[in-house]
Amino acid sequence: MTTAKSKPQSPAKKYKVPAVSTENTPIIQALENHLRYSSFKTKAVATQRDWYNTAANTVRDHVVERWVQTSEAYFEKDPKRVYYLSLEFLIGRMLSNAALNLGMESDIRDGLKALGQDLENVVEVESDAALGNGGLGRLAACFLDSMATMDIPGTGYGIRYEYGMFRQSIVNGQQAETPDNWLRNGNIWEFQRPESTYIVKFYGRVVEFPEYKGMEASQEYHWVDHEAVVAMAYDVPIPGYGTETVNNLRLWSAKAAREFDLKHFNDGNYEKAVEERNSSENISKVLYPNDASMLGKELRLKQQYFFVSASIQDILRRYLATHQGWDQLADKVAIQLNDTHPAIAVAEMMHQLVDFHHLPWKQAWDLVVRIFAYTNHTLMPEALETWSVELMTRLLPRHMQIIYQINHDFLHMVNHKFPGDTDLLARVSIIDESHGRRVRMAHLAVVGSHTVNGVAALHSQLLKTTLFADFDRIYPGKIVNVTNGITPRRWLNQCNPGLTQLIESRIGAGFQKDLGLLKGLESLADDAAFRKEFRRVKHENKLRLAQKIGKLTGVQVDPDSLFDVQIKRIHEYKRQLLNLLHVITLYNRIRSGRAADVAPRTVIFGGKAAPGYWMAKTIIHLINDVAAVVNEDPAVHGKLKVVFYPNYEVSAAEILFPGSDLSEQISTAGTEASGTGNMKMALNGALTIGTLDGANVEIKEEVGDDNIFIFGLTTPEVAATKAAGYNPWDYYHGNAELKEVLDMIDSGFFSVDQPDRYRQVFDNLLHNGDHYMLLADYASYVATQDAVGELYKNQEEWSRRAILNVARVAKFSSDRTIGEYAENIWKVKPLVR
Repeated sequence: MTTAKSKPQSPAKKYKVPAVSTENTPIIQALENHLRYSSFKTKAVATQRDWYNTAANTVRDHVVERWVQTSEAYFEKDPKRVYYLSLEFLIGRMLSNAALNLGMESDIRDGLKALGQDLENVVEVESDAALGNGGLGRLAACFLDSMATMDIPGTGYGIRYEYGMFRQSIVNGQQAETPDNWLRNGNIWEFQRPESTYIVKFYGRVVEFPEYKGMEASQEYHWVDHEAVVAMAYDVPIPGYGTETVNNLRLWSAKAAREFDLKHFNDGNYEKAVEERNSSENISKVLYPNDASMLGKELRLKQQYFFVSASIQDILRRYLATHQGWDQLADKVAIQLNDTHPAIAVAEMMHQLVDFHHLPWKQAWDLVVRIFAYTNHTLMPEALETWSVELMTRLLPRHMQIIYQINHDFLHMVNHKFPGDTDLLARVSIIDESHGRRVRMAHLAVVGSHTVNGVAALHSQLLKTTLFADFDRIYPGKIVNVTNGITPRRWLNQCNPGLTQLIESRIGAGFQKDLGLLKGLESLADDAAFRKEFRRVKHENKLRLAQKIGKLTGVQVDPDSLFDVQIKRIHEYKRQLLNLLHVITLYNRIRSGRAADVAPRTVIFGGKAAPGYWMAKTIIHLINDVAAVVNEDPAVHGKLKVVFYPNYEVSAAEILFPGSDLSEQISTAGTEASGTGNMKMALNGALTIGTLDGANVEIKEEVGDDNIFIFGLTTPEVAATKAAGYNPWDYYHGNAELKEVLDMIDSGFFSVDQPDRYRQVFDNLLHNGDHYMLLADYASYVATQDAVGELYKNQEEWSRRAILNVARVAKFSSDRTIGEYAENIWKVKPLVR
């Protein structure tokens, strides 16, 4: 039943759009007004930051106008909405993206030029929003862009990290971490919402009271003696491309329920006076606090519950503002869990429905399962989050009770369906009894969701046959595939204007919303004139990248060389070390005269290592030590350079992807869920070298076998090799080049000041079993890299294959991905105004 509606507050209640409108007044006037009245400056004294604020405010006026209209349309028409819960949203810089999506980019560029400013320089002032780390956050940002572009009523929910993860610099070859104070100059694109706050509870205990309804008695649970933190909303508008829709990203900031203790202050205990505020605000300070300590683990779980609880309360408040009763809740609300981080939302929704809104357990559980869907992003059991029962009970006592009840009901159902299979019950239980009693968050997400999806065809199949094989038996059809995608607005239209303009000159505009139109480029791959123009654009992008590398690292690289690029989170399974083994192999060949005709190559690494991940940080150190030797060796004659690009982030990716020739996607087969960097590189005209892992399999199917370099063991071959007793020493003794490379690392060739610096790297590969099978794939990888080098010397053929990559990757648009979610999982329809 729908009640009479009280109109909700506009997303920009306290923001008044200036009278200036580009529909009847030139952009120049709008810019001048904002420079004068928003920045309080004149042209004579304005700094680059003033000009950025001026341009951003001018674009924001139009974003806000559409945002308000979108909010009003959602209120009036009451569509089913999608709520996307993610611990990361790597949205990057907003100014260029918003201007392009609103169709204002050329007007802003021309207006700034008329005032003596350059848009590229102005854009550089903006800090990347430090709201994520890796592919998970970039994917979430792409999805928000696609939802808005496709007019899907949707809201993202996350945390407003004050410092993000960290800012990476390279000091003496090693990763150094400093706070990423991205908010130090404010954020024009966010709107603080102090009226949208919720209490989030921690610790305490649960008291049970009998509750009587007629003659029936039941239990009522009260969470008491708890500590409280306030979650305050900050809203960021997400404009769609070529549409009036502007959706919302709501981020939560932690505030103390009691910020200042005057008694302690008056007693002279100044630290104690603000202790509660500091403790509360730590929750939203940093993304992924180091969980090597118990306090770090506790803070991570606090973060997850904090944003989940605030989001669920907000979703239910919005629903109850326009509805009485709960019959329509699942018809109006779809919640997507982006990985296991928000999985506690299943228990939180039960907590809210049962304890606060007094729904019967069975009715509440039915709603939960109809509302939630879960995206899995990993095949590695060790990467699936678990929390000790002790920690969960201490931090969230009521939720531990709820999880026990969910698990009891679930295991009862499983036992009824598969009677007597106690091993099955132990494997699928939400509580892992075999490792010190831990809560398996992925199991909670699977049990509490109507649909579970993998993010690439291979990944989803492996979920059904390995990681979640038991659940696939219990819930046939629940696990489905939705292959990841990327937004062409940021990852072509924005980051590669040269290629965008070239494509538009031949097939027209429109591919920014319908990437399938790129098929029109296929015939142009055989057009020599087009190939020449394509190479010109690529060279310009490489020149831009080379200049940026020189500025950041001091290393001068040749834009005519093959730019061989691996940029992603540093992790052993992603096998940056395998790439480095090839680099050293190539170095040995060049300095010994065995590679006189080799194509010049610049190998570019980039990515952050988690602060507590020692081996990943050691790999970064080794990369830089190898680079120091290779880049200074006169015997190399400029045929090989090695670079580590520091502080990899979205704005860096916007330079790196267009400037790449070769895309390194070399994880051990069966370990990478999907990957999206592979899609972005292919869209920007890079050829891929990779294993048959993640989305590489589907990229190969789309671009054709001749237009991708595939090497290494397949997933079944990896399993068979391990089952047969994989012995890395066999590869070490059986391959002279490999032995030479490993001995150089072990002996201190690249670390003469500390010869045993990389002994653990050597030991991991040989004495500790080479878990990710680098040595098994080494020979195939090196041979395939030889083929890469040979092809690069034939620039006509290289560019022909690169063009075919661009033409054939339409499948990997996030618009296609969101379309599948909307139709098959969320059951939502576009709301076109």
